Amino acid sequence: MHPWERDARLVKEALKKGPNEYGVLIEVACTRSSEELLGARKAYHSLFDHSIEEDVASHIHGIERKLLVALLSAYRYEGTKVKDDTAKSEAKTLSNAIKNAHKKPLNEDDEVIRILATRSKLHIQAVCKHYKEISGKNLDEDLDDLRFKEAVQCLCTPQIYFSKVLNAALKIDVDKNTKKSLTRVIVTRADIDMKDIKADYHNLYGVSLPQKVEEVARGSYKDFLLNLIVRGG
Repeated sequence: MHPWERDARLVKEALKKGPNEYGVLIEVACTRSSEELLGARKAYHSLFDHSIEEDVASHIHGIERKLLVALLSAYRYEGTKVKDDTAKSEAKTLSNAIKNAHKKPLNEDDEVIRILATRSKLHIQAVCKHYKEISGKNLDEDLDDLRFKEAVQCLCTPQIYFSKVLNAALKIDVDKNTKKSLTRVIVTRADIDMKDIKADYHNLYGVSLPQKVEEVARGSYKDFLLNLIVRGG
């Protein structure tokens, strides 16, 4: 399956399954390049005769709708230029928004959503750096809202995010949907950043990813996963 079609189908399946799978929407929106996300939106048009944004807006009625529509609508700048003063200012904006989240939830804060949904990944990484200088903690650590936390992790430290998803999927007695994320992550990242994911997985959990897959998976499925992991470097 072409990666654009695969991502379009992942989004459709996540919408059908409901809130527990909305992390997949964040994953597609925030770990793909601008062209890859645009391609997924085009594929979604062709496959389902709707836009991704239209279906997300009509299927999701909770407070996360505004964030998810904004992230999936993004076409981010992918150059190397970052205005450090702006990044520092926006780090202060996020810090103030988090401190006042009890008065105004982040899901209702247009400035927070604008920063996460429109800024380049390098810019957001600079924002995270300045945020840590201001608050002494990583931005994702201060976020209580799961979707905002996932968005920041996917935008700033995607390999660590994927390592955590894989670790959850490789635990014994996890539910079916969590197990599926093992296949999803390895298939979608095999030719992109699997080498970095393996390094971060080992650093986080003290065991290599191939070794963990060997312990948990069985038969031809295990061989399939290991071949993809090895192919990724």
